[in-house]
Amino acid sequence: MQIPSLKNTVSADEWQLRCDLAACYRLVALHGWTDLIFTCISARMPGPDHRFLINPYGLMFDEITASSLIMVDTEGNRLSNSEFEVNRAGFVIHSAIHSAREDVQCVLHTHTRAGVAVSAQKGGLLPISQQSTFVLDSLGYHDYEGVALRDEEKPRLQEDIGSANYLMLRNHGLLTVGQTVADAFLHMYLFETSCQIQLSAQTGGDLMHVDREILAGAASAAHAQTGGTGGSFVWPALIRKLDRIDDSYRS
Repeated sequence: MQIPSLKNTVSADEWQLRCDLAACYRLVALHGWTDLIFTCISARMPGPDHRFLINPYGLMFDEITASSLIMVDTEGNRLSNSEFEVNRAGFVIHSAIHSAREDVQCVLHTHTRAGVAVSAQKGGLLPISQQSTFVLDSLGYHDYEGVALRDEEKPRLQEDIGSANYLMLRNHGLLTVGQTVADAFLHMYLFETSCQIQLSAQTGGDLMHVDREILAGAASAAHAQTGGTGGSFVWPALIRKLDRIDDSYRS
């Protein structure tokens, strides 16, 4: 599918954001976190009007390019010329978070088997792995209200995520946010890995929980492990890997 390049028609900052977001879609596909076309990753444009970029509804994640991303406002109005629609449920969830969190550039949502499985467990995410200790320091929960098509769910989504970086959508999946696209991706990597480990561990014997004192220091440990730069510490390596495989996301 050929979509005309926007590289020479948008600002350098917007183009970089488009490339980062398109790369994130490709990386999510590469890691096997997709649910056909049914989840979204969004990135907020700088400025006070809360415009954000989101995927064209109908493209697989490994088809998305920088130029195919659609810009919308908080009312769901498309600000880009595109033959594609925007996923209504995705818009409700993402617009709610972007409207409430000025500190957030990117919102990433998945429906992986591991994420949905743990979201359906009463105990939620358990402190049984190093990865989970990083997540539990900043985790909220949102009860399932059906497919997210109604604007009246937005205040509850906003309240449940609060200032957290991770949100477990009960019976639904996982959501992460970040100050950059890179941060949101790294957060999802930790979240998804924590869920996979939990399901694997639960097939064995009794589980060992991490000591509460260690949990209390998880934030500083995570800061040290990532060099204090969050996702940007690993993002250049991920981009190099993606470029070696397929750099068409930049078109």
